[in-house]
Amino acid sequence: MPEPTPEVPQPLKGLRVVEFTHMVMGPTCGMVLADMGAEVIKVEPVAGENTRRLLGAGAGFFPMFNRNKKSIGLDLHNAEGVELARRLCATADVVAENFKPGTMVKYGLDYDSLARTNPKLIYASHKGFLPGPYDHRTALDEVVQMMGGLAYMTGRPGDPLRAGSSVNDIMGGLFGAIGVLGALVQRGITGKGMEIQSALYENNVFLVGQHMLQFAMTGKHPAPMPARISPWAIYDVFSVGNGEEQIFLAAVSDAQWRGFCDALGFADLKAEPELATNNQRVEQRPRLLKTLGERLRHRSASELASLMEKAGLPFAPIRKPEDLYDDEHLLATGGLADMTLPDGPKAGEKVKTTLFPITMEGQRLGVRLDPPRLGEHSRELLAGLGLADAEIDELRAKAIVA
Repeated sequence: MPEPTPEVPQPLKGLRVVEFTHMVMGPTCGMVLADMGAEVIKVEPVAGENTRRLLGAGAGFFPMFNRNKKSIGLDLHNAEGVELARRLCATADVVAENFKPGTMVKYGLDYDSLARTNPKLIYASHKGFLPGPYDHRTALDEVVQMMGGLAYMTGRPGDPLRAGSSVNDIMGGLFGAIGVLGALVQRGITGKGMEIQSALYENNVFLVGQHMLQFAMTGKHPAPMPARISPWAIYDVFSVGNGEEQIFLAAVSDAQWRGFCDALGFADLKAEPELATNNQRVEQRPRLLKTLGERLRHRSASELASLMEKAGLPFAPIRKPEDLYDDEHLLATGGLADMTLPDGPKAGEKVKTTLFPITMEGQRLGVRLDPPRLGEHSRELLAGLGLADAEIDELRAKAIVA
């Protein structure tokens, strides 16, 4: 008989999370907890979270960061809707939010208000800035990338450029989830909850901390990445295939340099005394890169990838995001999972989504629940609070519940 498929670990099973979140940062925190087995309840406006309707670069936000969650629609501008939200929070282990400072206080859904009746509550607040002189400002990922040095380091000199993903939003949510996990351990010891805060700006500063310390160590201003002084001579993108392809190649040690020369047939470069050590090659980098560019230009990316892989050397084809759907490693290891789209012109269609990049007991944490339709779980959740079907129907008729 075949071996039974092992059950995917759910270390947070039994934990209830209520989230008042939108866009990317807060939903990422909830997604991490949901992927690890928590019951995550997304409280949305009765018209639905606006992220469901974004176009262009925002079209993937909702389905990416809201899998494994339940949805309830509540009108928080209505006293009955707010009371239902408070009752829901009273059943929660964790509440997460990412609205402007003061918003949750206005509805009595802030940590101090909720903790009075639920002292075990862990409250994860995601903001633009931690409390201080900037905390009144409206922050976006791009805002903090510009003011926090990341855009400066990413773009060419004089041309700051935001990173090609919502790095601060996503990592801010990850740090929020890390804080929740730490608070859960502390609660297991003391029996008390706590408020934790994660912020876009401080997250961004953490990301560029290596460059701040580079300046502290050397006294020299860090150059943007495209103009940086590389610590390695061979660490670059090369135009190959007669200029129609690109590939990243690297050799970051003397042993790798010798292997690089052997794999590509560059015995003459291997024999040059002034290229023998890494620091010597860095000093010769402009000349070396020009020589390599000329020699590699007519070779194909696939040939070079094969040679580098056989030699155990670092390399990378230059890909677009959509190319990853056909990536043999992701397909073979279960790194992509099926889910059904909840909204938009392709609502109801199955697509592949990326999973949280860890394994537990050798298994990936999959999609248990598709990203929810607006209010898909409202009746179930309100019934759990003791409301009868007739009461729920009345609340829906009054547009207090979706």
